[in-house]
Amino acid sequence: MITNNRWVIAIAGVFLQIALGAVYAWSVFRVPLAKQFGWSISEITLTFTISIFVLGIAAFFGGLWLNRKGPRIVALTGGVLYGLGVFLASFSHDIWWLYLSYGLIGGIGVGLGYIVPVAVLVKWFPDRRGLITGIAVGGFGAGALIFAPVATRLIQSVGVLNTFAYLGIAYLIITVIGGFFMQNPPDGWKLEGWAPTATETSHRATRDYTLGEALKTWQWYALWLLLFLNTCAGISIISQEAPIFQELTGASAIVAASMVGLASIGNAVGRVFWAWVSDLITRRATFAVMFILQVLLFWFLPNLATVSLMTIITFIVLMCYGGGFGTMPAFAADYFGPKNVGPIYGLMLTAWGFASAFGPLFIAYMRETAGSYAGALHVIAGVMAISALLPIMVRPPRTSGAAGVALQKKFA
Repeated sequence: MITNNRWVIAIAGVFLQIALGAVYAWSVFRVPLAKQFGWSISEITLTFTISIFVLGIAAFFGGLWLNRKGPRIVALTGGVLYGLGVFLASFSHDIWWLYLSYGLIGGIGVGLGYIVPVAVLVKWFPDRRGLITGIAVGGFGAGALIFAPVATRLIQSVGVLNTFAYLGIAYLIITVIGGFFMQNPPDGWKLEGWAPTATETSHRATRDYTLGEALKTWQWYALWLLLFLNTCAGISIISQEAPIFQELTGASAIVAASMVGLASIGNAVGRVFWAWVSDLITRRATFAVMFILQVLLFWFLPNLATVSLMTIITFIVLMCYGGGFGTMPAFAADYFGPKNVGPIYGLMLTAWGFASAFGPLFIAYMRETAGSYAGALHVIAGVMAISALLPIMVRPPRTSGAAGVALQKKFA
């Protein structure tokens, strides 16, 4: 499937990400698996932990691979492994098989597939880098919202293991079809009638960096840290949403679960919204605004006592969480060029894995030692206040010497 219509490629990329993002619907399997096999919550949850951990590693290697062999083969391989991993989970009768199938094989497939639309679409949309990557990863954020209720109904009608089989086949079909459309623009392709503004030029690198060159700049580590800090804040809330709602508002478990569902929509919405905003006010300003906003949100969160207000505030927090993933691919493409954004951003996604481990452990430890969530939330607010200085300080790397002057004139 060869096409030069960038919007067709974008739509295919969104559908690919929606199917991959269904991995976040794991929680609907927890209770049915525990009832059927008697596995503990921690044993079942480890399956999801494995999948997210290997996702980050696979995304990096997927980025390297697509630079050498092209995005289609990486997307197709990722889709096949993801669908196969979920399908094989239908044969689970021992917990280790679930770890191997859904966790390891499925997680590798998600990681390989995740990086492809991001790397491809920043090349096709130089005029809307933020918005288009936000839409792509917004699809990933929406995957659980779409497939969680589907999985729940299937579990009720055909059982949990058969649900894995049906979903595995569905994921395989969707990801393979979407993967066939994944292709880079032709060599030398430029968007007709478009040229970067002076502001956009000042916030973009003057050439394409290789992964090795990017790792020699302090800017790569600054962007990694931005993603890590923003993810830590949001995922701390995600990991403790229901208990926080119950403790601060006195809501019942059923009401808290409903609040979690509503607030989680913010994750998907924020990926598109903040990415769109970053095209208007720059990536640096967008991260600064998200951090400053989170200072206020986390500081006043412990003082909220009404269910509706708590849901709104948490919705905005998760918008900022999703906004980091929506904005950072374009940020990396701006600073290091779109050509090698696959491996450059793929390695940057290790910040996601580290934050996923640190954030939840931190807030859980603070809750256990202090007896309430207030102290942890205030600490996060303080960290966000300090973090707001980082996007203000960061600047795109510049090539020095005569070659750099020539390149800057060329791109000006």
